[in-house]
Amino acid sequence: MVGKASTPRVAALVGPYMGGKTTLLESILHAAGATHRRGTVSDKSSVGDSSPEARDRQMSVEVNVAACAWLDEPWTFLDAPGSTEFLQDALAAALVADVAVVVCDPEPERAVMVAPILKFLDDRQIPHVLFINKVDHHNVDVRAALEALQVHSQRPLVLREVPIKEGDEIVGYVDLVSERAYRYKPGEPSDLIRIPDSVRDGEQAARQEMLEALADFDDHLMEELLEEVVPPKEEVYADLAKDLEDDKIVPVFFGSADKCEGVRRLLKALRHEVPGHETAALRAGLDLDAAGDAPLAQVFKTVHAPHAGKLSYVRVWNGAVKDGMTVESSAGGGGKVTGVFTLFGGETRKTDQAPAGSVVALGRLEEVPTGAVVGVKPPADVEWLDPLTPLFALAVRPAKQGDDVKLSGALQKLCEEDPSLSVEQNAGTGEMLLWGQGDTHLQVAVAKLARVYHVEVTTAPPQVPYKETIRKGTQVQGRHKRQTGGHGQFGDVHVRIKPLGRGEGFAFTDHITGGVVPRQYIPAVEQGVREYLARGPLGFPVVDVAVELFDGSYHTVDSSEMAFKTAAQIAMRDGMPQCEPLLLEPLLMVEVSVPTEYTSKAQRALSSRRGQILGFDRRPGWETWDTVTACVPQAEMHDLIVELRSVTMGVGTFAWRFERLQEVQGRTADQVVEKRKQELATA
Repeated sequence: MVGKASTPRVAALVGPYMGGKTTLLESILHAAGATHRRGTVSDKSSVGDSSPEARDRQMSVEVNVAACAWLDEPWTFLDAPGSTEFLQDALAAALVADVAVVVCDPEPERAVMVAPILKFLDDRQIPHVLFINKVDHHNVDVRAALEALQVHSQRPLVLREVPIKEGDEIVGYVDLVSERAYRYKPGEPSDLIRIPDSVRDGEQAARQEMLEALADFDDHLMEELLEEVVPPKEEVYADLAKDLEDDKIVPVFFGSADKCEGVRRLLKALRHEVPGHETAALRAGLDLDAAGDAPLAQVFKTVHAPHAGKLSYVRVWNGAVKDGMTVESSAGGGGKVTGVFTLFGGETRKTDQAPAGSVVALGRLEEVPTGAVVGVKPPADVEWLDPLTPLFALAVRPAKQGDDVKLSGALQKLCEEDPSLSVEQNAGTGEMLLWGQGDTHLQVAVAKLARVYHVEVTTAPPQVPYKETIRKGTQVQGRHKRQTGGHGQFGDVHVRIKPLGRGEGFAFTDHITGGVVPRQYIPAVEQGVREYLARGPLGFPVVDVAVELFDGSYHTVDSSEMAFKTAAQIAMRDGMPQCEPLLLEPLLMVEVSVPTEYTSKAQRALSSRRGQILGFDRRPGWETWDTVTACVPQAEMHDLIVELRSVTMGVGTFAWRFERLQEVQGRTADQVVEKRKQELATA
């Protein structure tokens, strides 16, 4: 049959951590003749995972790009990270791809790990196929894997081939359209063989299932099946291609990326059935007909390379992007393209121009953010991914004094490269917080700070922004009197301190009559009170307190603003301990989302962190998932995501918001206050 148009097409390799995506990329590149030998992750010779951070951890931490030709047709493969901590890159890669190849494990109990990426692909209507990897392992049951995976897919999973087994091992496959059988030859094209008798009945049943799945979207095919007419193979291939393009079905293949088994079969299917870039451009909201020949390209990844500067990875949607051309951006701004580079893992090669469909890096588009469309006249209303919700934070500070400005600039560039990172200057603790998706995510960011930007940092768990307040009021005098050689200092205030309702903050009033405290000194009294409240008797900022200035005295010569400010601080220092100070901790409203089978584990994790479970319900839009709602003290939240992932096969997540401050009593409060005293003593 005739393949699709030969404009460059793009496939994103996505799926769970340890599924074998990078190994599959190596096999694809080797099968296509793009590499002389297959690299491996273990010996750090792979085209993917090219950065030191990836190789040190033997895992993908960012999308890797590699182009090749398969049967003279140009292809680009985007090898996306599998860890949920680096999901932002994977989602971005899928958005600009013509097809997503979901690479997964054959073990049914691990099928849930595919759920988040399948949900995204289904919701965004991105054509995708499944490649069940590692079938060279003993006793693999492809049918069981398919049934487990179907639970997490909104689209029907359509098996395209059935395994040929000898004992417990899969040694080949039967293609359900061509009805030809092949025997694997590790690292080489498979041998065509006769369909074994032991497989024939199962093959016929599986082929009928495939045809019935296609007939759900083709009335003519349905009529043929009802009349027991064998449909022409060309018609079946056409249906498969159309239904994939329309994201109505998910074709399923299997093989062993490690042995290059089933890889050529996958490439053949991609070549014949994956739509051209025009379909993906339409999905991105672009009208290519209206664009004419004008170039349009979309930035899906930003990289700050040590020597090349800023590189914008783009999918060219229309026209040709040329070196030196000036482009505008859908986000505003734009600039001159200073270099067009093809990508092959960690290598960049300069070229003059990039045609429609291709993936290249554009140099020095300083004002263009990730997600923007660039061109001569790009559309203004282009949608892109929202950053993932931050789930884990570390307090960071430069290891070397004077590197504050350097650190700030480096963090800004890191966040531009990875929008799921964010930086917060916490007002409650004064710390600079680096937020991300997990501990590994942030450790990779810290490693990049040192390698790329030459900024060493120290990290620590974030401090909890505790507050304190009071239970009862009091009335107290603050008197400051000091004699020096010349003018002395004199200030005298009488204040009432009383508690306010939770969340009411701070109130200062003066009821001075008769001028016992001159009007020009009253602002100084308030300033002195406010400065004291920044650190109350327990060592934390004081909230929900009212202070009333109602009496005092002054000296016509020795009184000053500074004297009254000091007197106010003396009054507060003497009065606050009498008001029964109490510790307050921030309480967060947390919504934990997990597969239903892990709901009880999620509840136990929350309860063990002093969480108050408020209930659980079905997660909207997610079959077989629950959302557990709880109020959890912020002090217990730091590594919640680590525990959730450990008990949910890596897929559990949560959203959170500040709810209120609540009182802390007993041993917990004593421990917090004692630790604070020690910190202040050594500061």
